[in-house]
Amino acid sequence: MKKAIFLDRDGTINADEHGYINKPEDIHLYPFAAEAISKWNKKGYLVFIVTNQAGIAYGYFAKEVVDKINNKLVKDLALGNAEIDEIFYSPYHAKGIVKPFNIQHKDRKPGIGMFLKAKEKYSFDTKHSFMIGDRYSDIGFGKNAGLITILVRTGSGGKEFLQKRNESEYKPDYVVKDLVVAVKLIEELENK
Repeated sequence: MKKAIFLDRDGTINADEHGYINKPEDIHLYPFAAEAISKWNKKGYLVFIVTNQAGIAYGYFAKEVVDKINNKLVKDLALGNAEIDEIFYSPYHAKGIVKPFNIQHKDRKPGIGMFLKAKEKYSFDTKHSFMIGDRYSDIGFGKNAGLITILVRTGSGGKEFLQKRNESEYKPDYVVKDLVVAVKLIEELENK
C-alpha cells in the first residue's frame, strides 16, 4: 500500500514572511522544496498539501484567490519536477466575519477534516505516512490523524519550537531544520 506525505504550505514549502499571502506573485518556494517533493514522488509517496487559509473567513481574500495561488504553487513545483497529488485547504475560522466560513470546523488544523477527505479519495497506509509542518497546529493535525509528525524549523517552526515545546499538548515525533533534512530522516526511518 502507498504511503503519504502531508505538507503544510506557508512556512514549510514556501516563505511565510509577511503573514497572509493574498496574490499569486507573493508565493515564493523555498529553493529546496521542489527537490524534496520530487524525491518523495520518485519513491512512490502520495504528496498532499493541507493548509489553513483563515484569510477567507476574515475577508482578506476570496477562495478564488487561494485557488490562483495554489495553481501557481503547483506550476512552480512542476518546474522542479515535483508533483502534488492534491491541495486541501480550510477557509474556516470561528472569529471570521465572512459567512459561511466564520465557524469552528473540523477542516481547520488541528482538526482532521482535510485528512479524512484525502483518506476518502486515496488509498494509503496511515501508520507509515507523515505530516510535516512549521506549526504545532500541523503537529496536532498529524497526531490526531495517526501520522508520524515532523516539525520543520523553517517559517514559524524555530520560534514555535522554542516557545511552545513545553506547553503544547502536541509533541512532534521529530524536529528538523527543513524539508531537505526531512527527506533524509524519512529515508533513515524506511531503512530501519
